[in-house]
Amino acid sequence: MTDRPPESEFSFSYSRSGGKGGQNVNKVSTKVTLHWNVDVSPSFTPYEKVRLKGDPTLSSKISKSGDVVITEQGTRSQDMNRETLVRRLYEMIAYALRPIIHRKKTKPTRGSKERRIQGKKMRGEIKGMRGKVRE
Repeated sequence: MTDRPPESEFSFSYSRSGGKGGQNVNKVSTKVTLHWNVDVSPSFTPYEKVRLKGDPTLSSKISKSGDVVITEQGTRSQDMNRETLVRRLYEMIAYALRPIIHRKKTKPTRGSKERRIQGKKMRGEIKGMRGKVRE
């Protein structure tokens, strides 16, 4: 259906962040945690939901109840952390729903076969000369 759910489907929680920031860290809740339920989302088809849950990058962040939980605390600004978090989620969704490209089987060309055999012969000659004593 669509490749990005509306932000109204997300719920955010805020907490105090660790790391640099001095007094700001102790006073302001800049760490942002995003919660989004894949199972309940009307933005995706059942097939797309299975693809989202099976993707390695997203599946590690999905709980058994279907909630995606990711956090961001990179900056000292709550708004910037929130924007970064939403952008990251959209990128993960786009990556998980990318089209699957199947590899087409091909046979080696005649030239590549000949070059491989020629390389093997040259290598064999080099190794063959190692054991001989010159007089």
